Amino acid sequence: MSHPRISLALQADAFRLPPRGGVAIFGPATDISDLGADVVVQSRLATDHAYWQARNVPVVLALAARPQLSVVFLPRAKALARGLVAQAVAETDGPVVVDGQKTDGIDSLLKDLRGKADVGQVISKAHGKLFVISAAPDALAAWQLPAAPQQAADGFVTLPGVFSADGIDPASHLLAQGLPADLGRHVADLGAGWGYLSAQVLGRDKIETLHLVEVDHSALECARHNVPDPRAQFHWADATAWRPKKALDCVVMNPPFHTTRSADPDLGRAFIAAAAAALAPQGRLFMVANRHLPYEPALAQHFGQVTDFGGDARFKLLLGERPARLRR
Repeated sequence: MSHPRISLALQADAFRLPPRGGVAIFGPATDISDLGADVVVQSRLATDHAYWQARNVPVVLALAARPQLSVVFLPRAKALARGLVAQAVAETDGPVVVDGQKTDGIDSLLKDLRGKADVGQVISKAHGKLFVISAAPDALAAWQLPAAPQQAADGFVTLPGVFSADGIDPASHLLAQGLPADLGRHVADLGAGWGYLSAQVLGRDKIETLHLVEVDHSALECARHNVPDPRAQFHWADATAWRPKKALDCVVMNPPFHTTRSADPDLGRAFIAAAAAALAPQGRLFMVANRHLPYEPALAQHFGQVTDFGGDARFKLLLGERPARLRR
């Protein structure tokens, strides 16, 4: 299956595939068949690494060689999108193709690039746009992502593009305040992000091991700074697929519920299933969710007892007990 805008751009000669040197991909992409065989994907998400490795496409955290062409598929986060464009311009010996949906800010990015870069033909199709740019790296220096985690509000460090990069997420804060004093000895934080919830959990002396499971490599690197506790174990992994070597006493989580700009409750349901599979028979799940998300049926499917134990007007706190052993 062809990418609608890349296919059109190639037909219109908006850019050409390099005869050598290969093509680098930055940002989320699912269809790159139009770009030939000599492609490498640069991504910080463990799910992307699993996806492309299964398709025999090289995928890396950082490029080892300079490509002749780069393609940036815009992520949702504005700062990350601009950072990827700046990185692609700095690391590419040739043009940079930028592609994105209107809902992901492609129009705003195009406007911001005019005056900073030479912008070629704009291809509009399927609620998105594609265009080719060339620019001196220093023209986009202000967009470059920091090389290391930076101090954010509340004494923690974060990076642009990670969830709740500007400070503590209110849902995670609410869950941290509602957790009991005794969580058991072996605990996991699924979707740990940059580590706020885990840092609060480790205030309990009884805990021997806390697994921080996070799909975003940058967020996990922030968590290593924010949770400097020898009991913490860090796992760069898809939380919906990760399983501990030993069954856990407790799982805490503030699961993501977006894969696009629309809410996707299936992602939270997959987190619930993973939590149940990771727990010992007497294990417990403590989670927070937006009030409008219908997680109770999934919890009832995977746990023998489900309790709403608090919250506020925006968020609900949910407890799952007695994980269903047949679903482990």
